[in-house]
Amino acid sequence: MRDFGAGFGYLLQGQKWVGRNGRWFGFGLLPGLVTFVLYVGALVGLSYGADDLTAWATPFADDWGSPWQGLLRNTLTFLVFALGLFLSVVTFTAVTLLVGQPFYESLSEAVDRGEGGEVPESGLPLWRELWISARDSVRVLVRVVFFGILLFAAGFIPVVGQTVVPVLGFCVSGFFLTQELTSVALQRRGVEFKERLAMLRGRRMAALGFGVPLTLSFLIPFVAVLLMPGAVAGATLMARELNGETAADDDEQAPSPHGPVTFRKN
Repeated sequence: MRDFGAGFGYLLQGQKWVGRNGRWFGFGLLPGLVTFVLYVGALVGLSYGADDLTAWATPFADDWGSPWQGLLRNTLTFLVFALGLFLSVVTFTAVTLLVGQPFYESLSEAVDRGEGGEVPESGLPLWRELWISARDSVRVLVRVVFFGILLFAAGFIPVVGQTVVPVLGFCVSGFFLTQELTSVALQRRGVEFKERLAMLRGRRMAALGFGVPLTLSFLIPFVAVLLMPGAVAGATLMARELNGETAADDDEQAPSPHGPVTFRKN
């Protein structure tokens, strides 16, 4: 559990960092606000349309008597909305990072600069960085959807579907949420998608310690927007450790195990 606590510690450090640097907190709120409005609209639409969707998907139950028809369709409606909420929690970060790529890149660089030494840069044009972020987000989404379908199906298992499955859902969401957030700093360091996943699998409990509490807090309306700047800052600090970089007071950065990295002098 020590590694879980270490991951949670990075989350707290990130929130403290933006608390000490209020300008970056306000700067980092803008992309989250835009995405939040879009997602609220989508979830409201889903809440109104979930009943019709389940009725359309279960025509075989049209002739069922009470209470079986209502029990089946109400359960499916709940699961459809839960799946939509699950996907929104995970994809919210990916979409926000894509919308706010320049904002969060600057915030992450500011965190690196505050840690001392030099600031890694990808050396790629903005359009190329956006393309890589979008491509990698789709890769994450495919994995999330795969696990989401499995968990959705497992939700029909008595007892397990109401106890174990939600816990696993939060763990899956937390892991991939951490992956998305650390990608801001690791992409600048030239670390590829598969390498980033391997890093987090090697520190799975730390990834969960960072991502699961964040996932739970994202269930509260508007909290995701408020926590995003600090989450990016904390993920940058975590990425530095995952990449084997030196502490803030060292004169030079330790060599990256993933090949050469381009730096910018302060």
